[in-house]
Amino acid sequence: MSTQTQAQAPPHVHPEPMSMREVLKINTMRRLWYAQVVSNFGDFLALFAVISVLTFNLHATAQQVTGVQIAYQLPIALLGIVAGVFVDRWSLKGTLIASDLSRAVLCLLLIWAGATMQFYLILATISIVSSFFNPAQGVTLRTAVPIHGLRSANALMQQVMFVMRIIGPAAAGVLVTALGAKACYIVDAISFVVSAGFIASITIKRPPVAAEHQTTKTGVARVLHDMQQGIQFIVHHKALLFVILALASGMFVLGCFGPLIAVYVRDVLHATTPRSFGAASASIGAGILLGMNLLNTFGKKMKNTVLVYAGLSGIAIGLVILAGIPYLATCILGNLVIGLSVAGIIIPAQTMIQQETPHHLMGRVGSTLMSMIFTAQILGLILSGLLAQHTGTRQVFTLCAILLLILMAVGKLFMEPKTPAATTA
Repeated sequence: MSTQTQAQAPPHVHPEPMSMREVLKINTMRRLWYAQVVSNFGDFLALFAVISVLTFNLHATAQQVTGVQIAYQLPIALLGIVAGVFVDRWSLKGTLIASDLSRAVLCLLLIWAGATMQFYLILATISIVSSFFNPAQGVTLRTAVPIHGLRSANALMQQVMFVMRIIGPAAAGVLVTALGAKACYIVDAISFVVSAGFIASITIKRPPVAAEHQTTKTGVARVLHDMQQGIQFIVHHKALLFVILALASGMFVLGCFGPLIAVYVRDVLHATTPRSFGAASASIGAGILLGMNLLNTFGKKMKNTVLVYAGLSGIAIGLVILAGIPYLATCILGNLVIGLSVAGIIIPAQTMIQQETPHHLMGRVGSTLMSMIFTAQILGLILSGLLAQHTGTRQVFTLCAILLLILMAVGKLFMEPKTPAATTA
């Protein structure tokens, strides 16, 4: 009997990737995005206000000001893996709302803070609550948006963060000057309440956990069992492990950039005005925003792993430009290239993680990713100063470029899934 009919069966047609506008038509996604806009704006206001108080009122040292970022990032780095275990078991909507309202109360405590350690403790507590919010938001995004819309959805959420990073400090500067730091804390608290209101208005439906993925263990044994499940999934999924390491490496480089770019502009470029530093710093954020939009316009059909490799290569090229051609124009160009390339890692990596991870492991994998990102940023903050003190900023940039090239080689050799050989009848 002829098998011609079977042989001529049309191949599976993948849906056309959704645009940002199409993704925003999804009610749950749109309201999550509104909540992200409001709460991120409030966050940057409060953080800028805290740094202003420490710098100008309490006359804090550079190390103490850097400690603000570490106090905010360290709890997420330490608790990320554990937080994901609970996110996978708790109500997503309840977790998101409780996190927002808790952070609103904690922000109000900043009004009465008057010592450096008090600011550290409050910010660290806010970070602990955020360690549950971030993976819960990621799981909600995955349940609300179709697979072919995840890249646009992630780009929208990331754009909010980077846009607020650009306009937040300027708005905070005006508000702190006009009304004082306490006004920023109150605005931040209100922003979390508004965010909770948006989340309360949506319906979140998470698929039930299949019987084979459930455990009869209780207490600490259950937590350890769930953590082990998440870690084993990442370790045994080579492509996923590679993109997570790639994203962490990109965040490590950005962590190095924060404290070093000003020193590079001053000592290597011999610039004498803050304007040069402002232009160099802004070009990174501008590059990231431009890269996200270009990715959604021209990279819709490119494989996530290809985009990650291109992003790692681009960051390395930008670092080489900074290390090898020390002029302000090339500094701006190098930072722009780095920004464009970071976008080529962040969005595809997050999208691939959401596409490849089973629903019942989304919280654990997402929180592990956040843990690695914040750990990488903290290491970048700490190691950049130590390395630059002994070798110089240009040498640090060169070392970071070599690190990225090694990661690319390791990913190509060991972490890419092997294509099975074709079989013949």
